[in-house]
Amino acid sequence: MKIVILGCGTSTGVPVIGCHCEVCSSPDPFNRRTRSSLLIHSNGRNILIDTSTDLRAQALANGVERVDAVLYTHPHADHIHGIDDLRAFNLSNGNAAIPCYGGARTVDRIKSAFEYIFRDDGRDGWKPNLTIKAVEGPFELFGEMVTPVPVMHGRTAILGWRVGRLSYVTDCSEIPESSYEALRGTEVLVLGALRQKPHPTHFTIAQAIEAAKAVGAPRTILTHLSHNVLYERDGKTLPPGVEFARDGLTVEI
Repeated sequence: MKIVILGCGTSTGVPVIGCHCEVCSSPDPFNRRTRSSLLIHSNGRNILIDTSTDLRAQALANGVERVDAVLYTHPHADHIHGIDDLRAFNLSNGNAAIPCYGGARTVDRIKSAFEYIFRDDGRDGWKPNLTIKAVEGPFELFGEMVTPVPVMHGRTAILGWRVGRLSYVTDCSEIPESSYEALRGTEVLVLGALRQKPHPTHFTIAQAIEAAKAVGAPRTILTHLSHNVLYERDGKTLPPGVEFARDGLTVEI
């Protein structure tokens, strides 16, 4: 399995429009972060986690020309609003429908917000050809066992995903003990860590490090980073086995 972190930024992206802070003004390309998304390449197939607002730019930057399935974490704009760009990937698979999966609330929100995709009345032009299914438990996808992992995003229950030996948990402020059990045995953990200061709906960097210890993965990559995180300076404070994500980071598992 190979994974590519397509984007590792929070909902604003980094730099933030109109901001001239140290991070937003930094010439270091590792401080430029598109909205969070990840690509999994396994058994000749590409599985995308979330269709971020920056999906088109991410695909072009990383040479992604095929998407075979999509896993959704939750229905916030920065994680779903790139969905229309999936239509370009239909061209590479003979216009076969791309299967999408998520929790019931996420599926309902996507069907409502993008109802033109899922209606068949001939009133629209070129649009994505997708199927979408609400899932509650593990299922097999292209030879990999895929497990939805419930976590809390503030007071809202959303999903992380375990795919084989990879676990991806973003926009998280609490991991229930039952979900820690599902995450243990992970080889690479990609985990949200917004900033140093507390936030009501996201792990801080310190909280994410503690959660990573509880999971026990040999390698943890912190993602969904805000413009409060300076890559090189703050990266030196991380413990062994923990690192910051960067757009385009590729990892073999």
